[in-house]
Amino acid sequence: MSGAPSVAVVILNWNGRKFLEDFLPSVCRSTYENLQLYVADNASTDDSVAYVRENFPAVKIIQNTTNNGFAGGYNEALQHVQADIYVLLNQDVEVEPGWIEPVVALMRRDYHVAACQPKLRAYYNKPEFEYAGAAGGWMDILGYTFCRGRILYTTETDEGQYDDEQDIFWATGAALFIRSSCFHEVGGFDADFFAHMEEVDLCWRLKRAGYRICYCPESIVYHVGGGSLPQGNPRKVYLNFRNNLMMLWKNLHPHDRWIVLFQRFFLDVLAGVKSLVAGKPKDMKAIYKAYVDYLRWRRKYTGEKHPLPQKKLLGMTGVFHGIMIWRYYFLNRKTFRTLEKE
Repeated sequence: MSGAPSVAVVILNWNGRKFLEDFLPSVCRSTYENLQLYVADNASTDDSVAYVRENFPAVKIIQNTTNNGFAGGYNEALQHVQADIYVLLNQDVEVEPGWIEPVVALMRRDYHVAACQPKLRAYYNKPEFEYAGAAGGWMDILGYTFCRGRILYTTETDEGQYDDEQDIFWATGAALFIRSSCFHEVGGFDADFFAHMEEVDLCWRLKRAGYRICYCPESIVYHVGGGSLPQGNPRKVYLNFRNNLMMLWKNLHPHDRWIVLFQRFFLDVLAGVKSLVAGKPKDMKAIYKAYVDYLRWRRKYTGEKHPLPQKKLLGMTGVFHGIMIWRYYFLNRKTFRTLEKE
């Protein structure tokens, strides 16, 4: 490991005493030599910080003054971390001792790889892929995100079908390896996102800047998921819809922007109607509020301070040249491998 890049694992914590108790010990057993461990506390009101200080004295603590969500919280915390590679790790992730080495080896082979993710499996059902990242993030032509191994709410069992190292569109924020230089080059996370989709937006900006995003199947981590906002929570629905629209407006090539957003509007209206019919009026209200706040944001948005080279979505790796929800709901294509079949 002589000359190995320095790595800092940074766990953003918010009232996660129980998660830290359950999962921080596995992180401390990591075998990578040139390693620093941090807990970045996002203004918790429980005894998380005291617990870490007492039980894990080797773990450094960063205390954010306010809770600015995942995006703003990491932006603030990473100003205090010096390392070649950041590993942004959720508080509800269990790791294996040698989980860092394969990803670092992949990133060392090509310095155009700005970010990378391990294989993400479910903590409570370990043979199954986990929702938040599975075997690497993809996106379709209308901006709908999904993963190899997980499309919408359908997850697959890991049978080795995605054990190939691959370029992807986005890497999960649950266990995100990213070069510190690249993170700061593109301005870090967009703090306006607060939480959800911020890692997709970041990866898109990195790809527009000419970098690669990769998936490393030789590293496996286990994610609980829903630690802050569970699936079905109207707040989660709101953030996912609003942030997806913001991301599309920011990153789409000007020639594609209007046609994509026009189609998305009608599909999102259908999603709202579907929620109402399913007896979930709060979800419909969340979608409506997402559009109202997205339009407010768009009126004040002036573009990136340092515009990146424009590149059309279809020219990027990790993009499905079709409409995922059409194939999922109307053609019954529930897995990644069947999704691509004509």
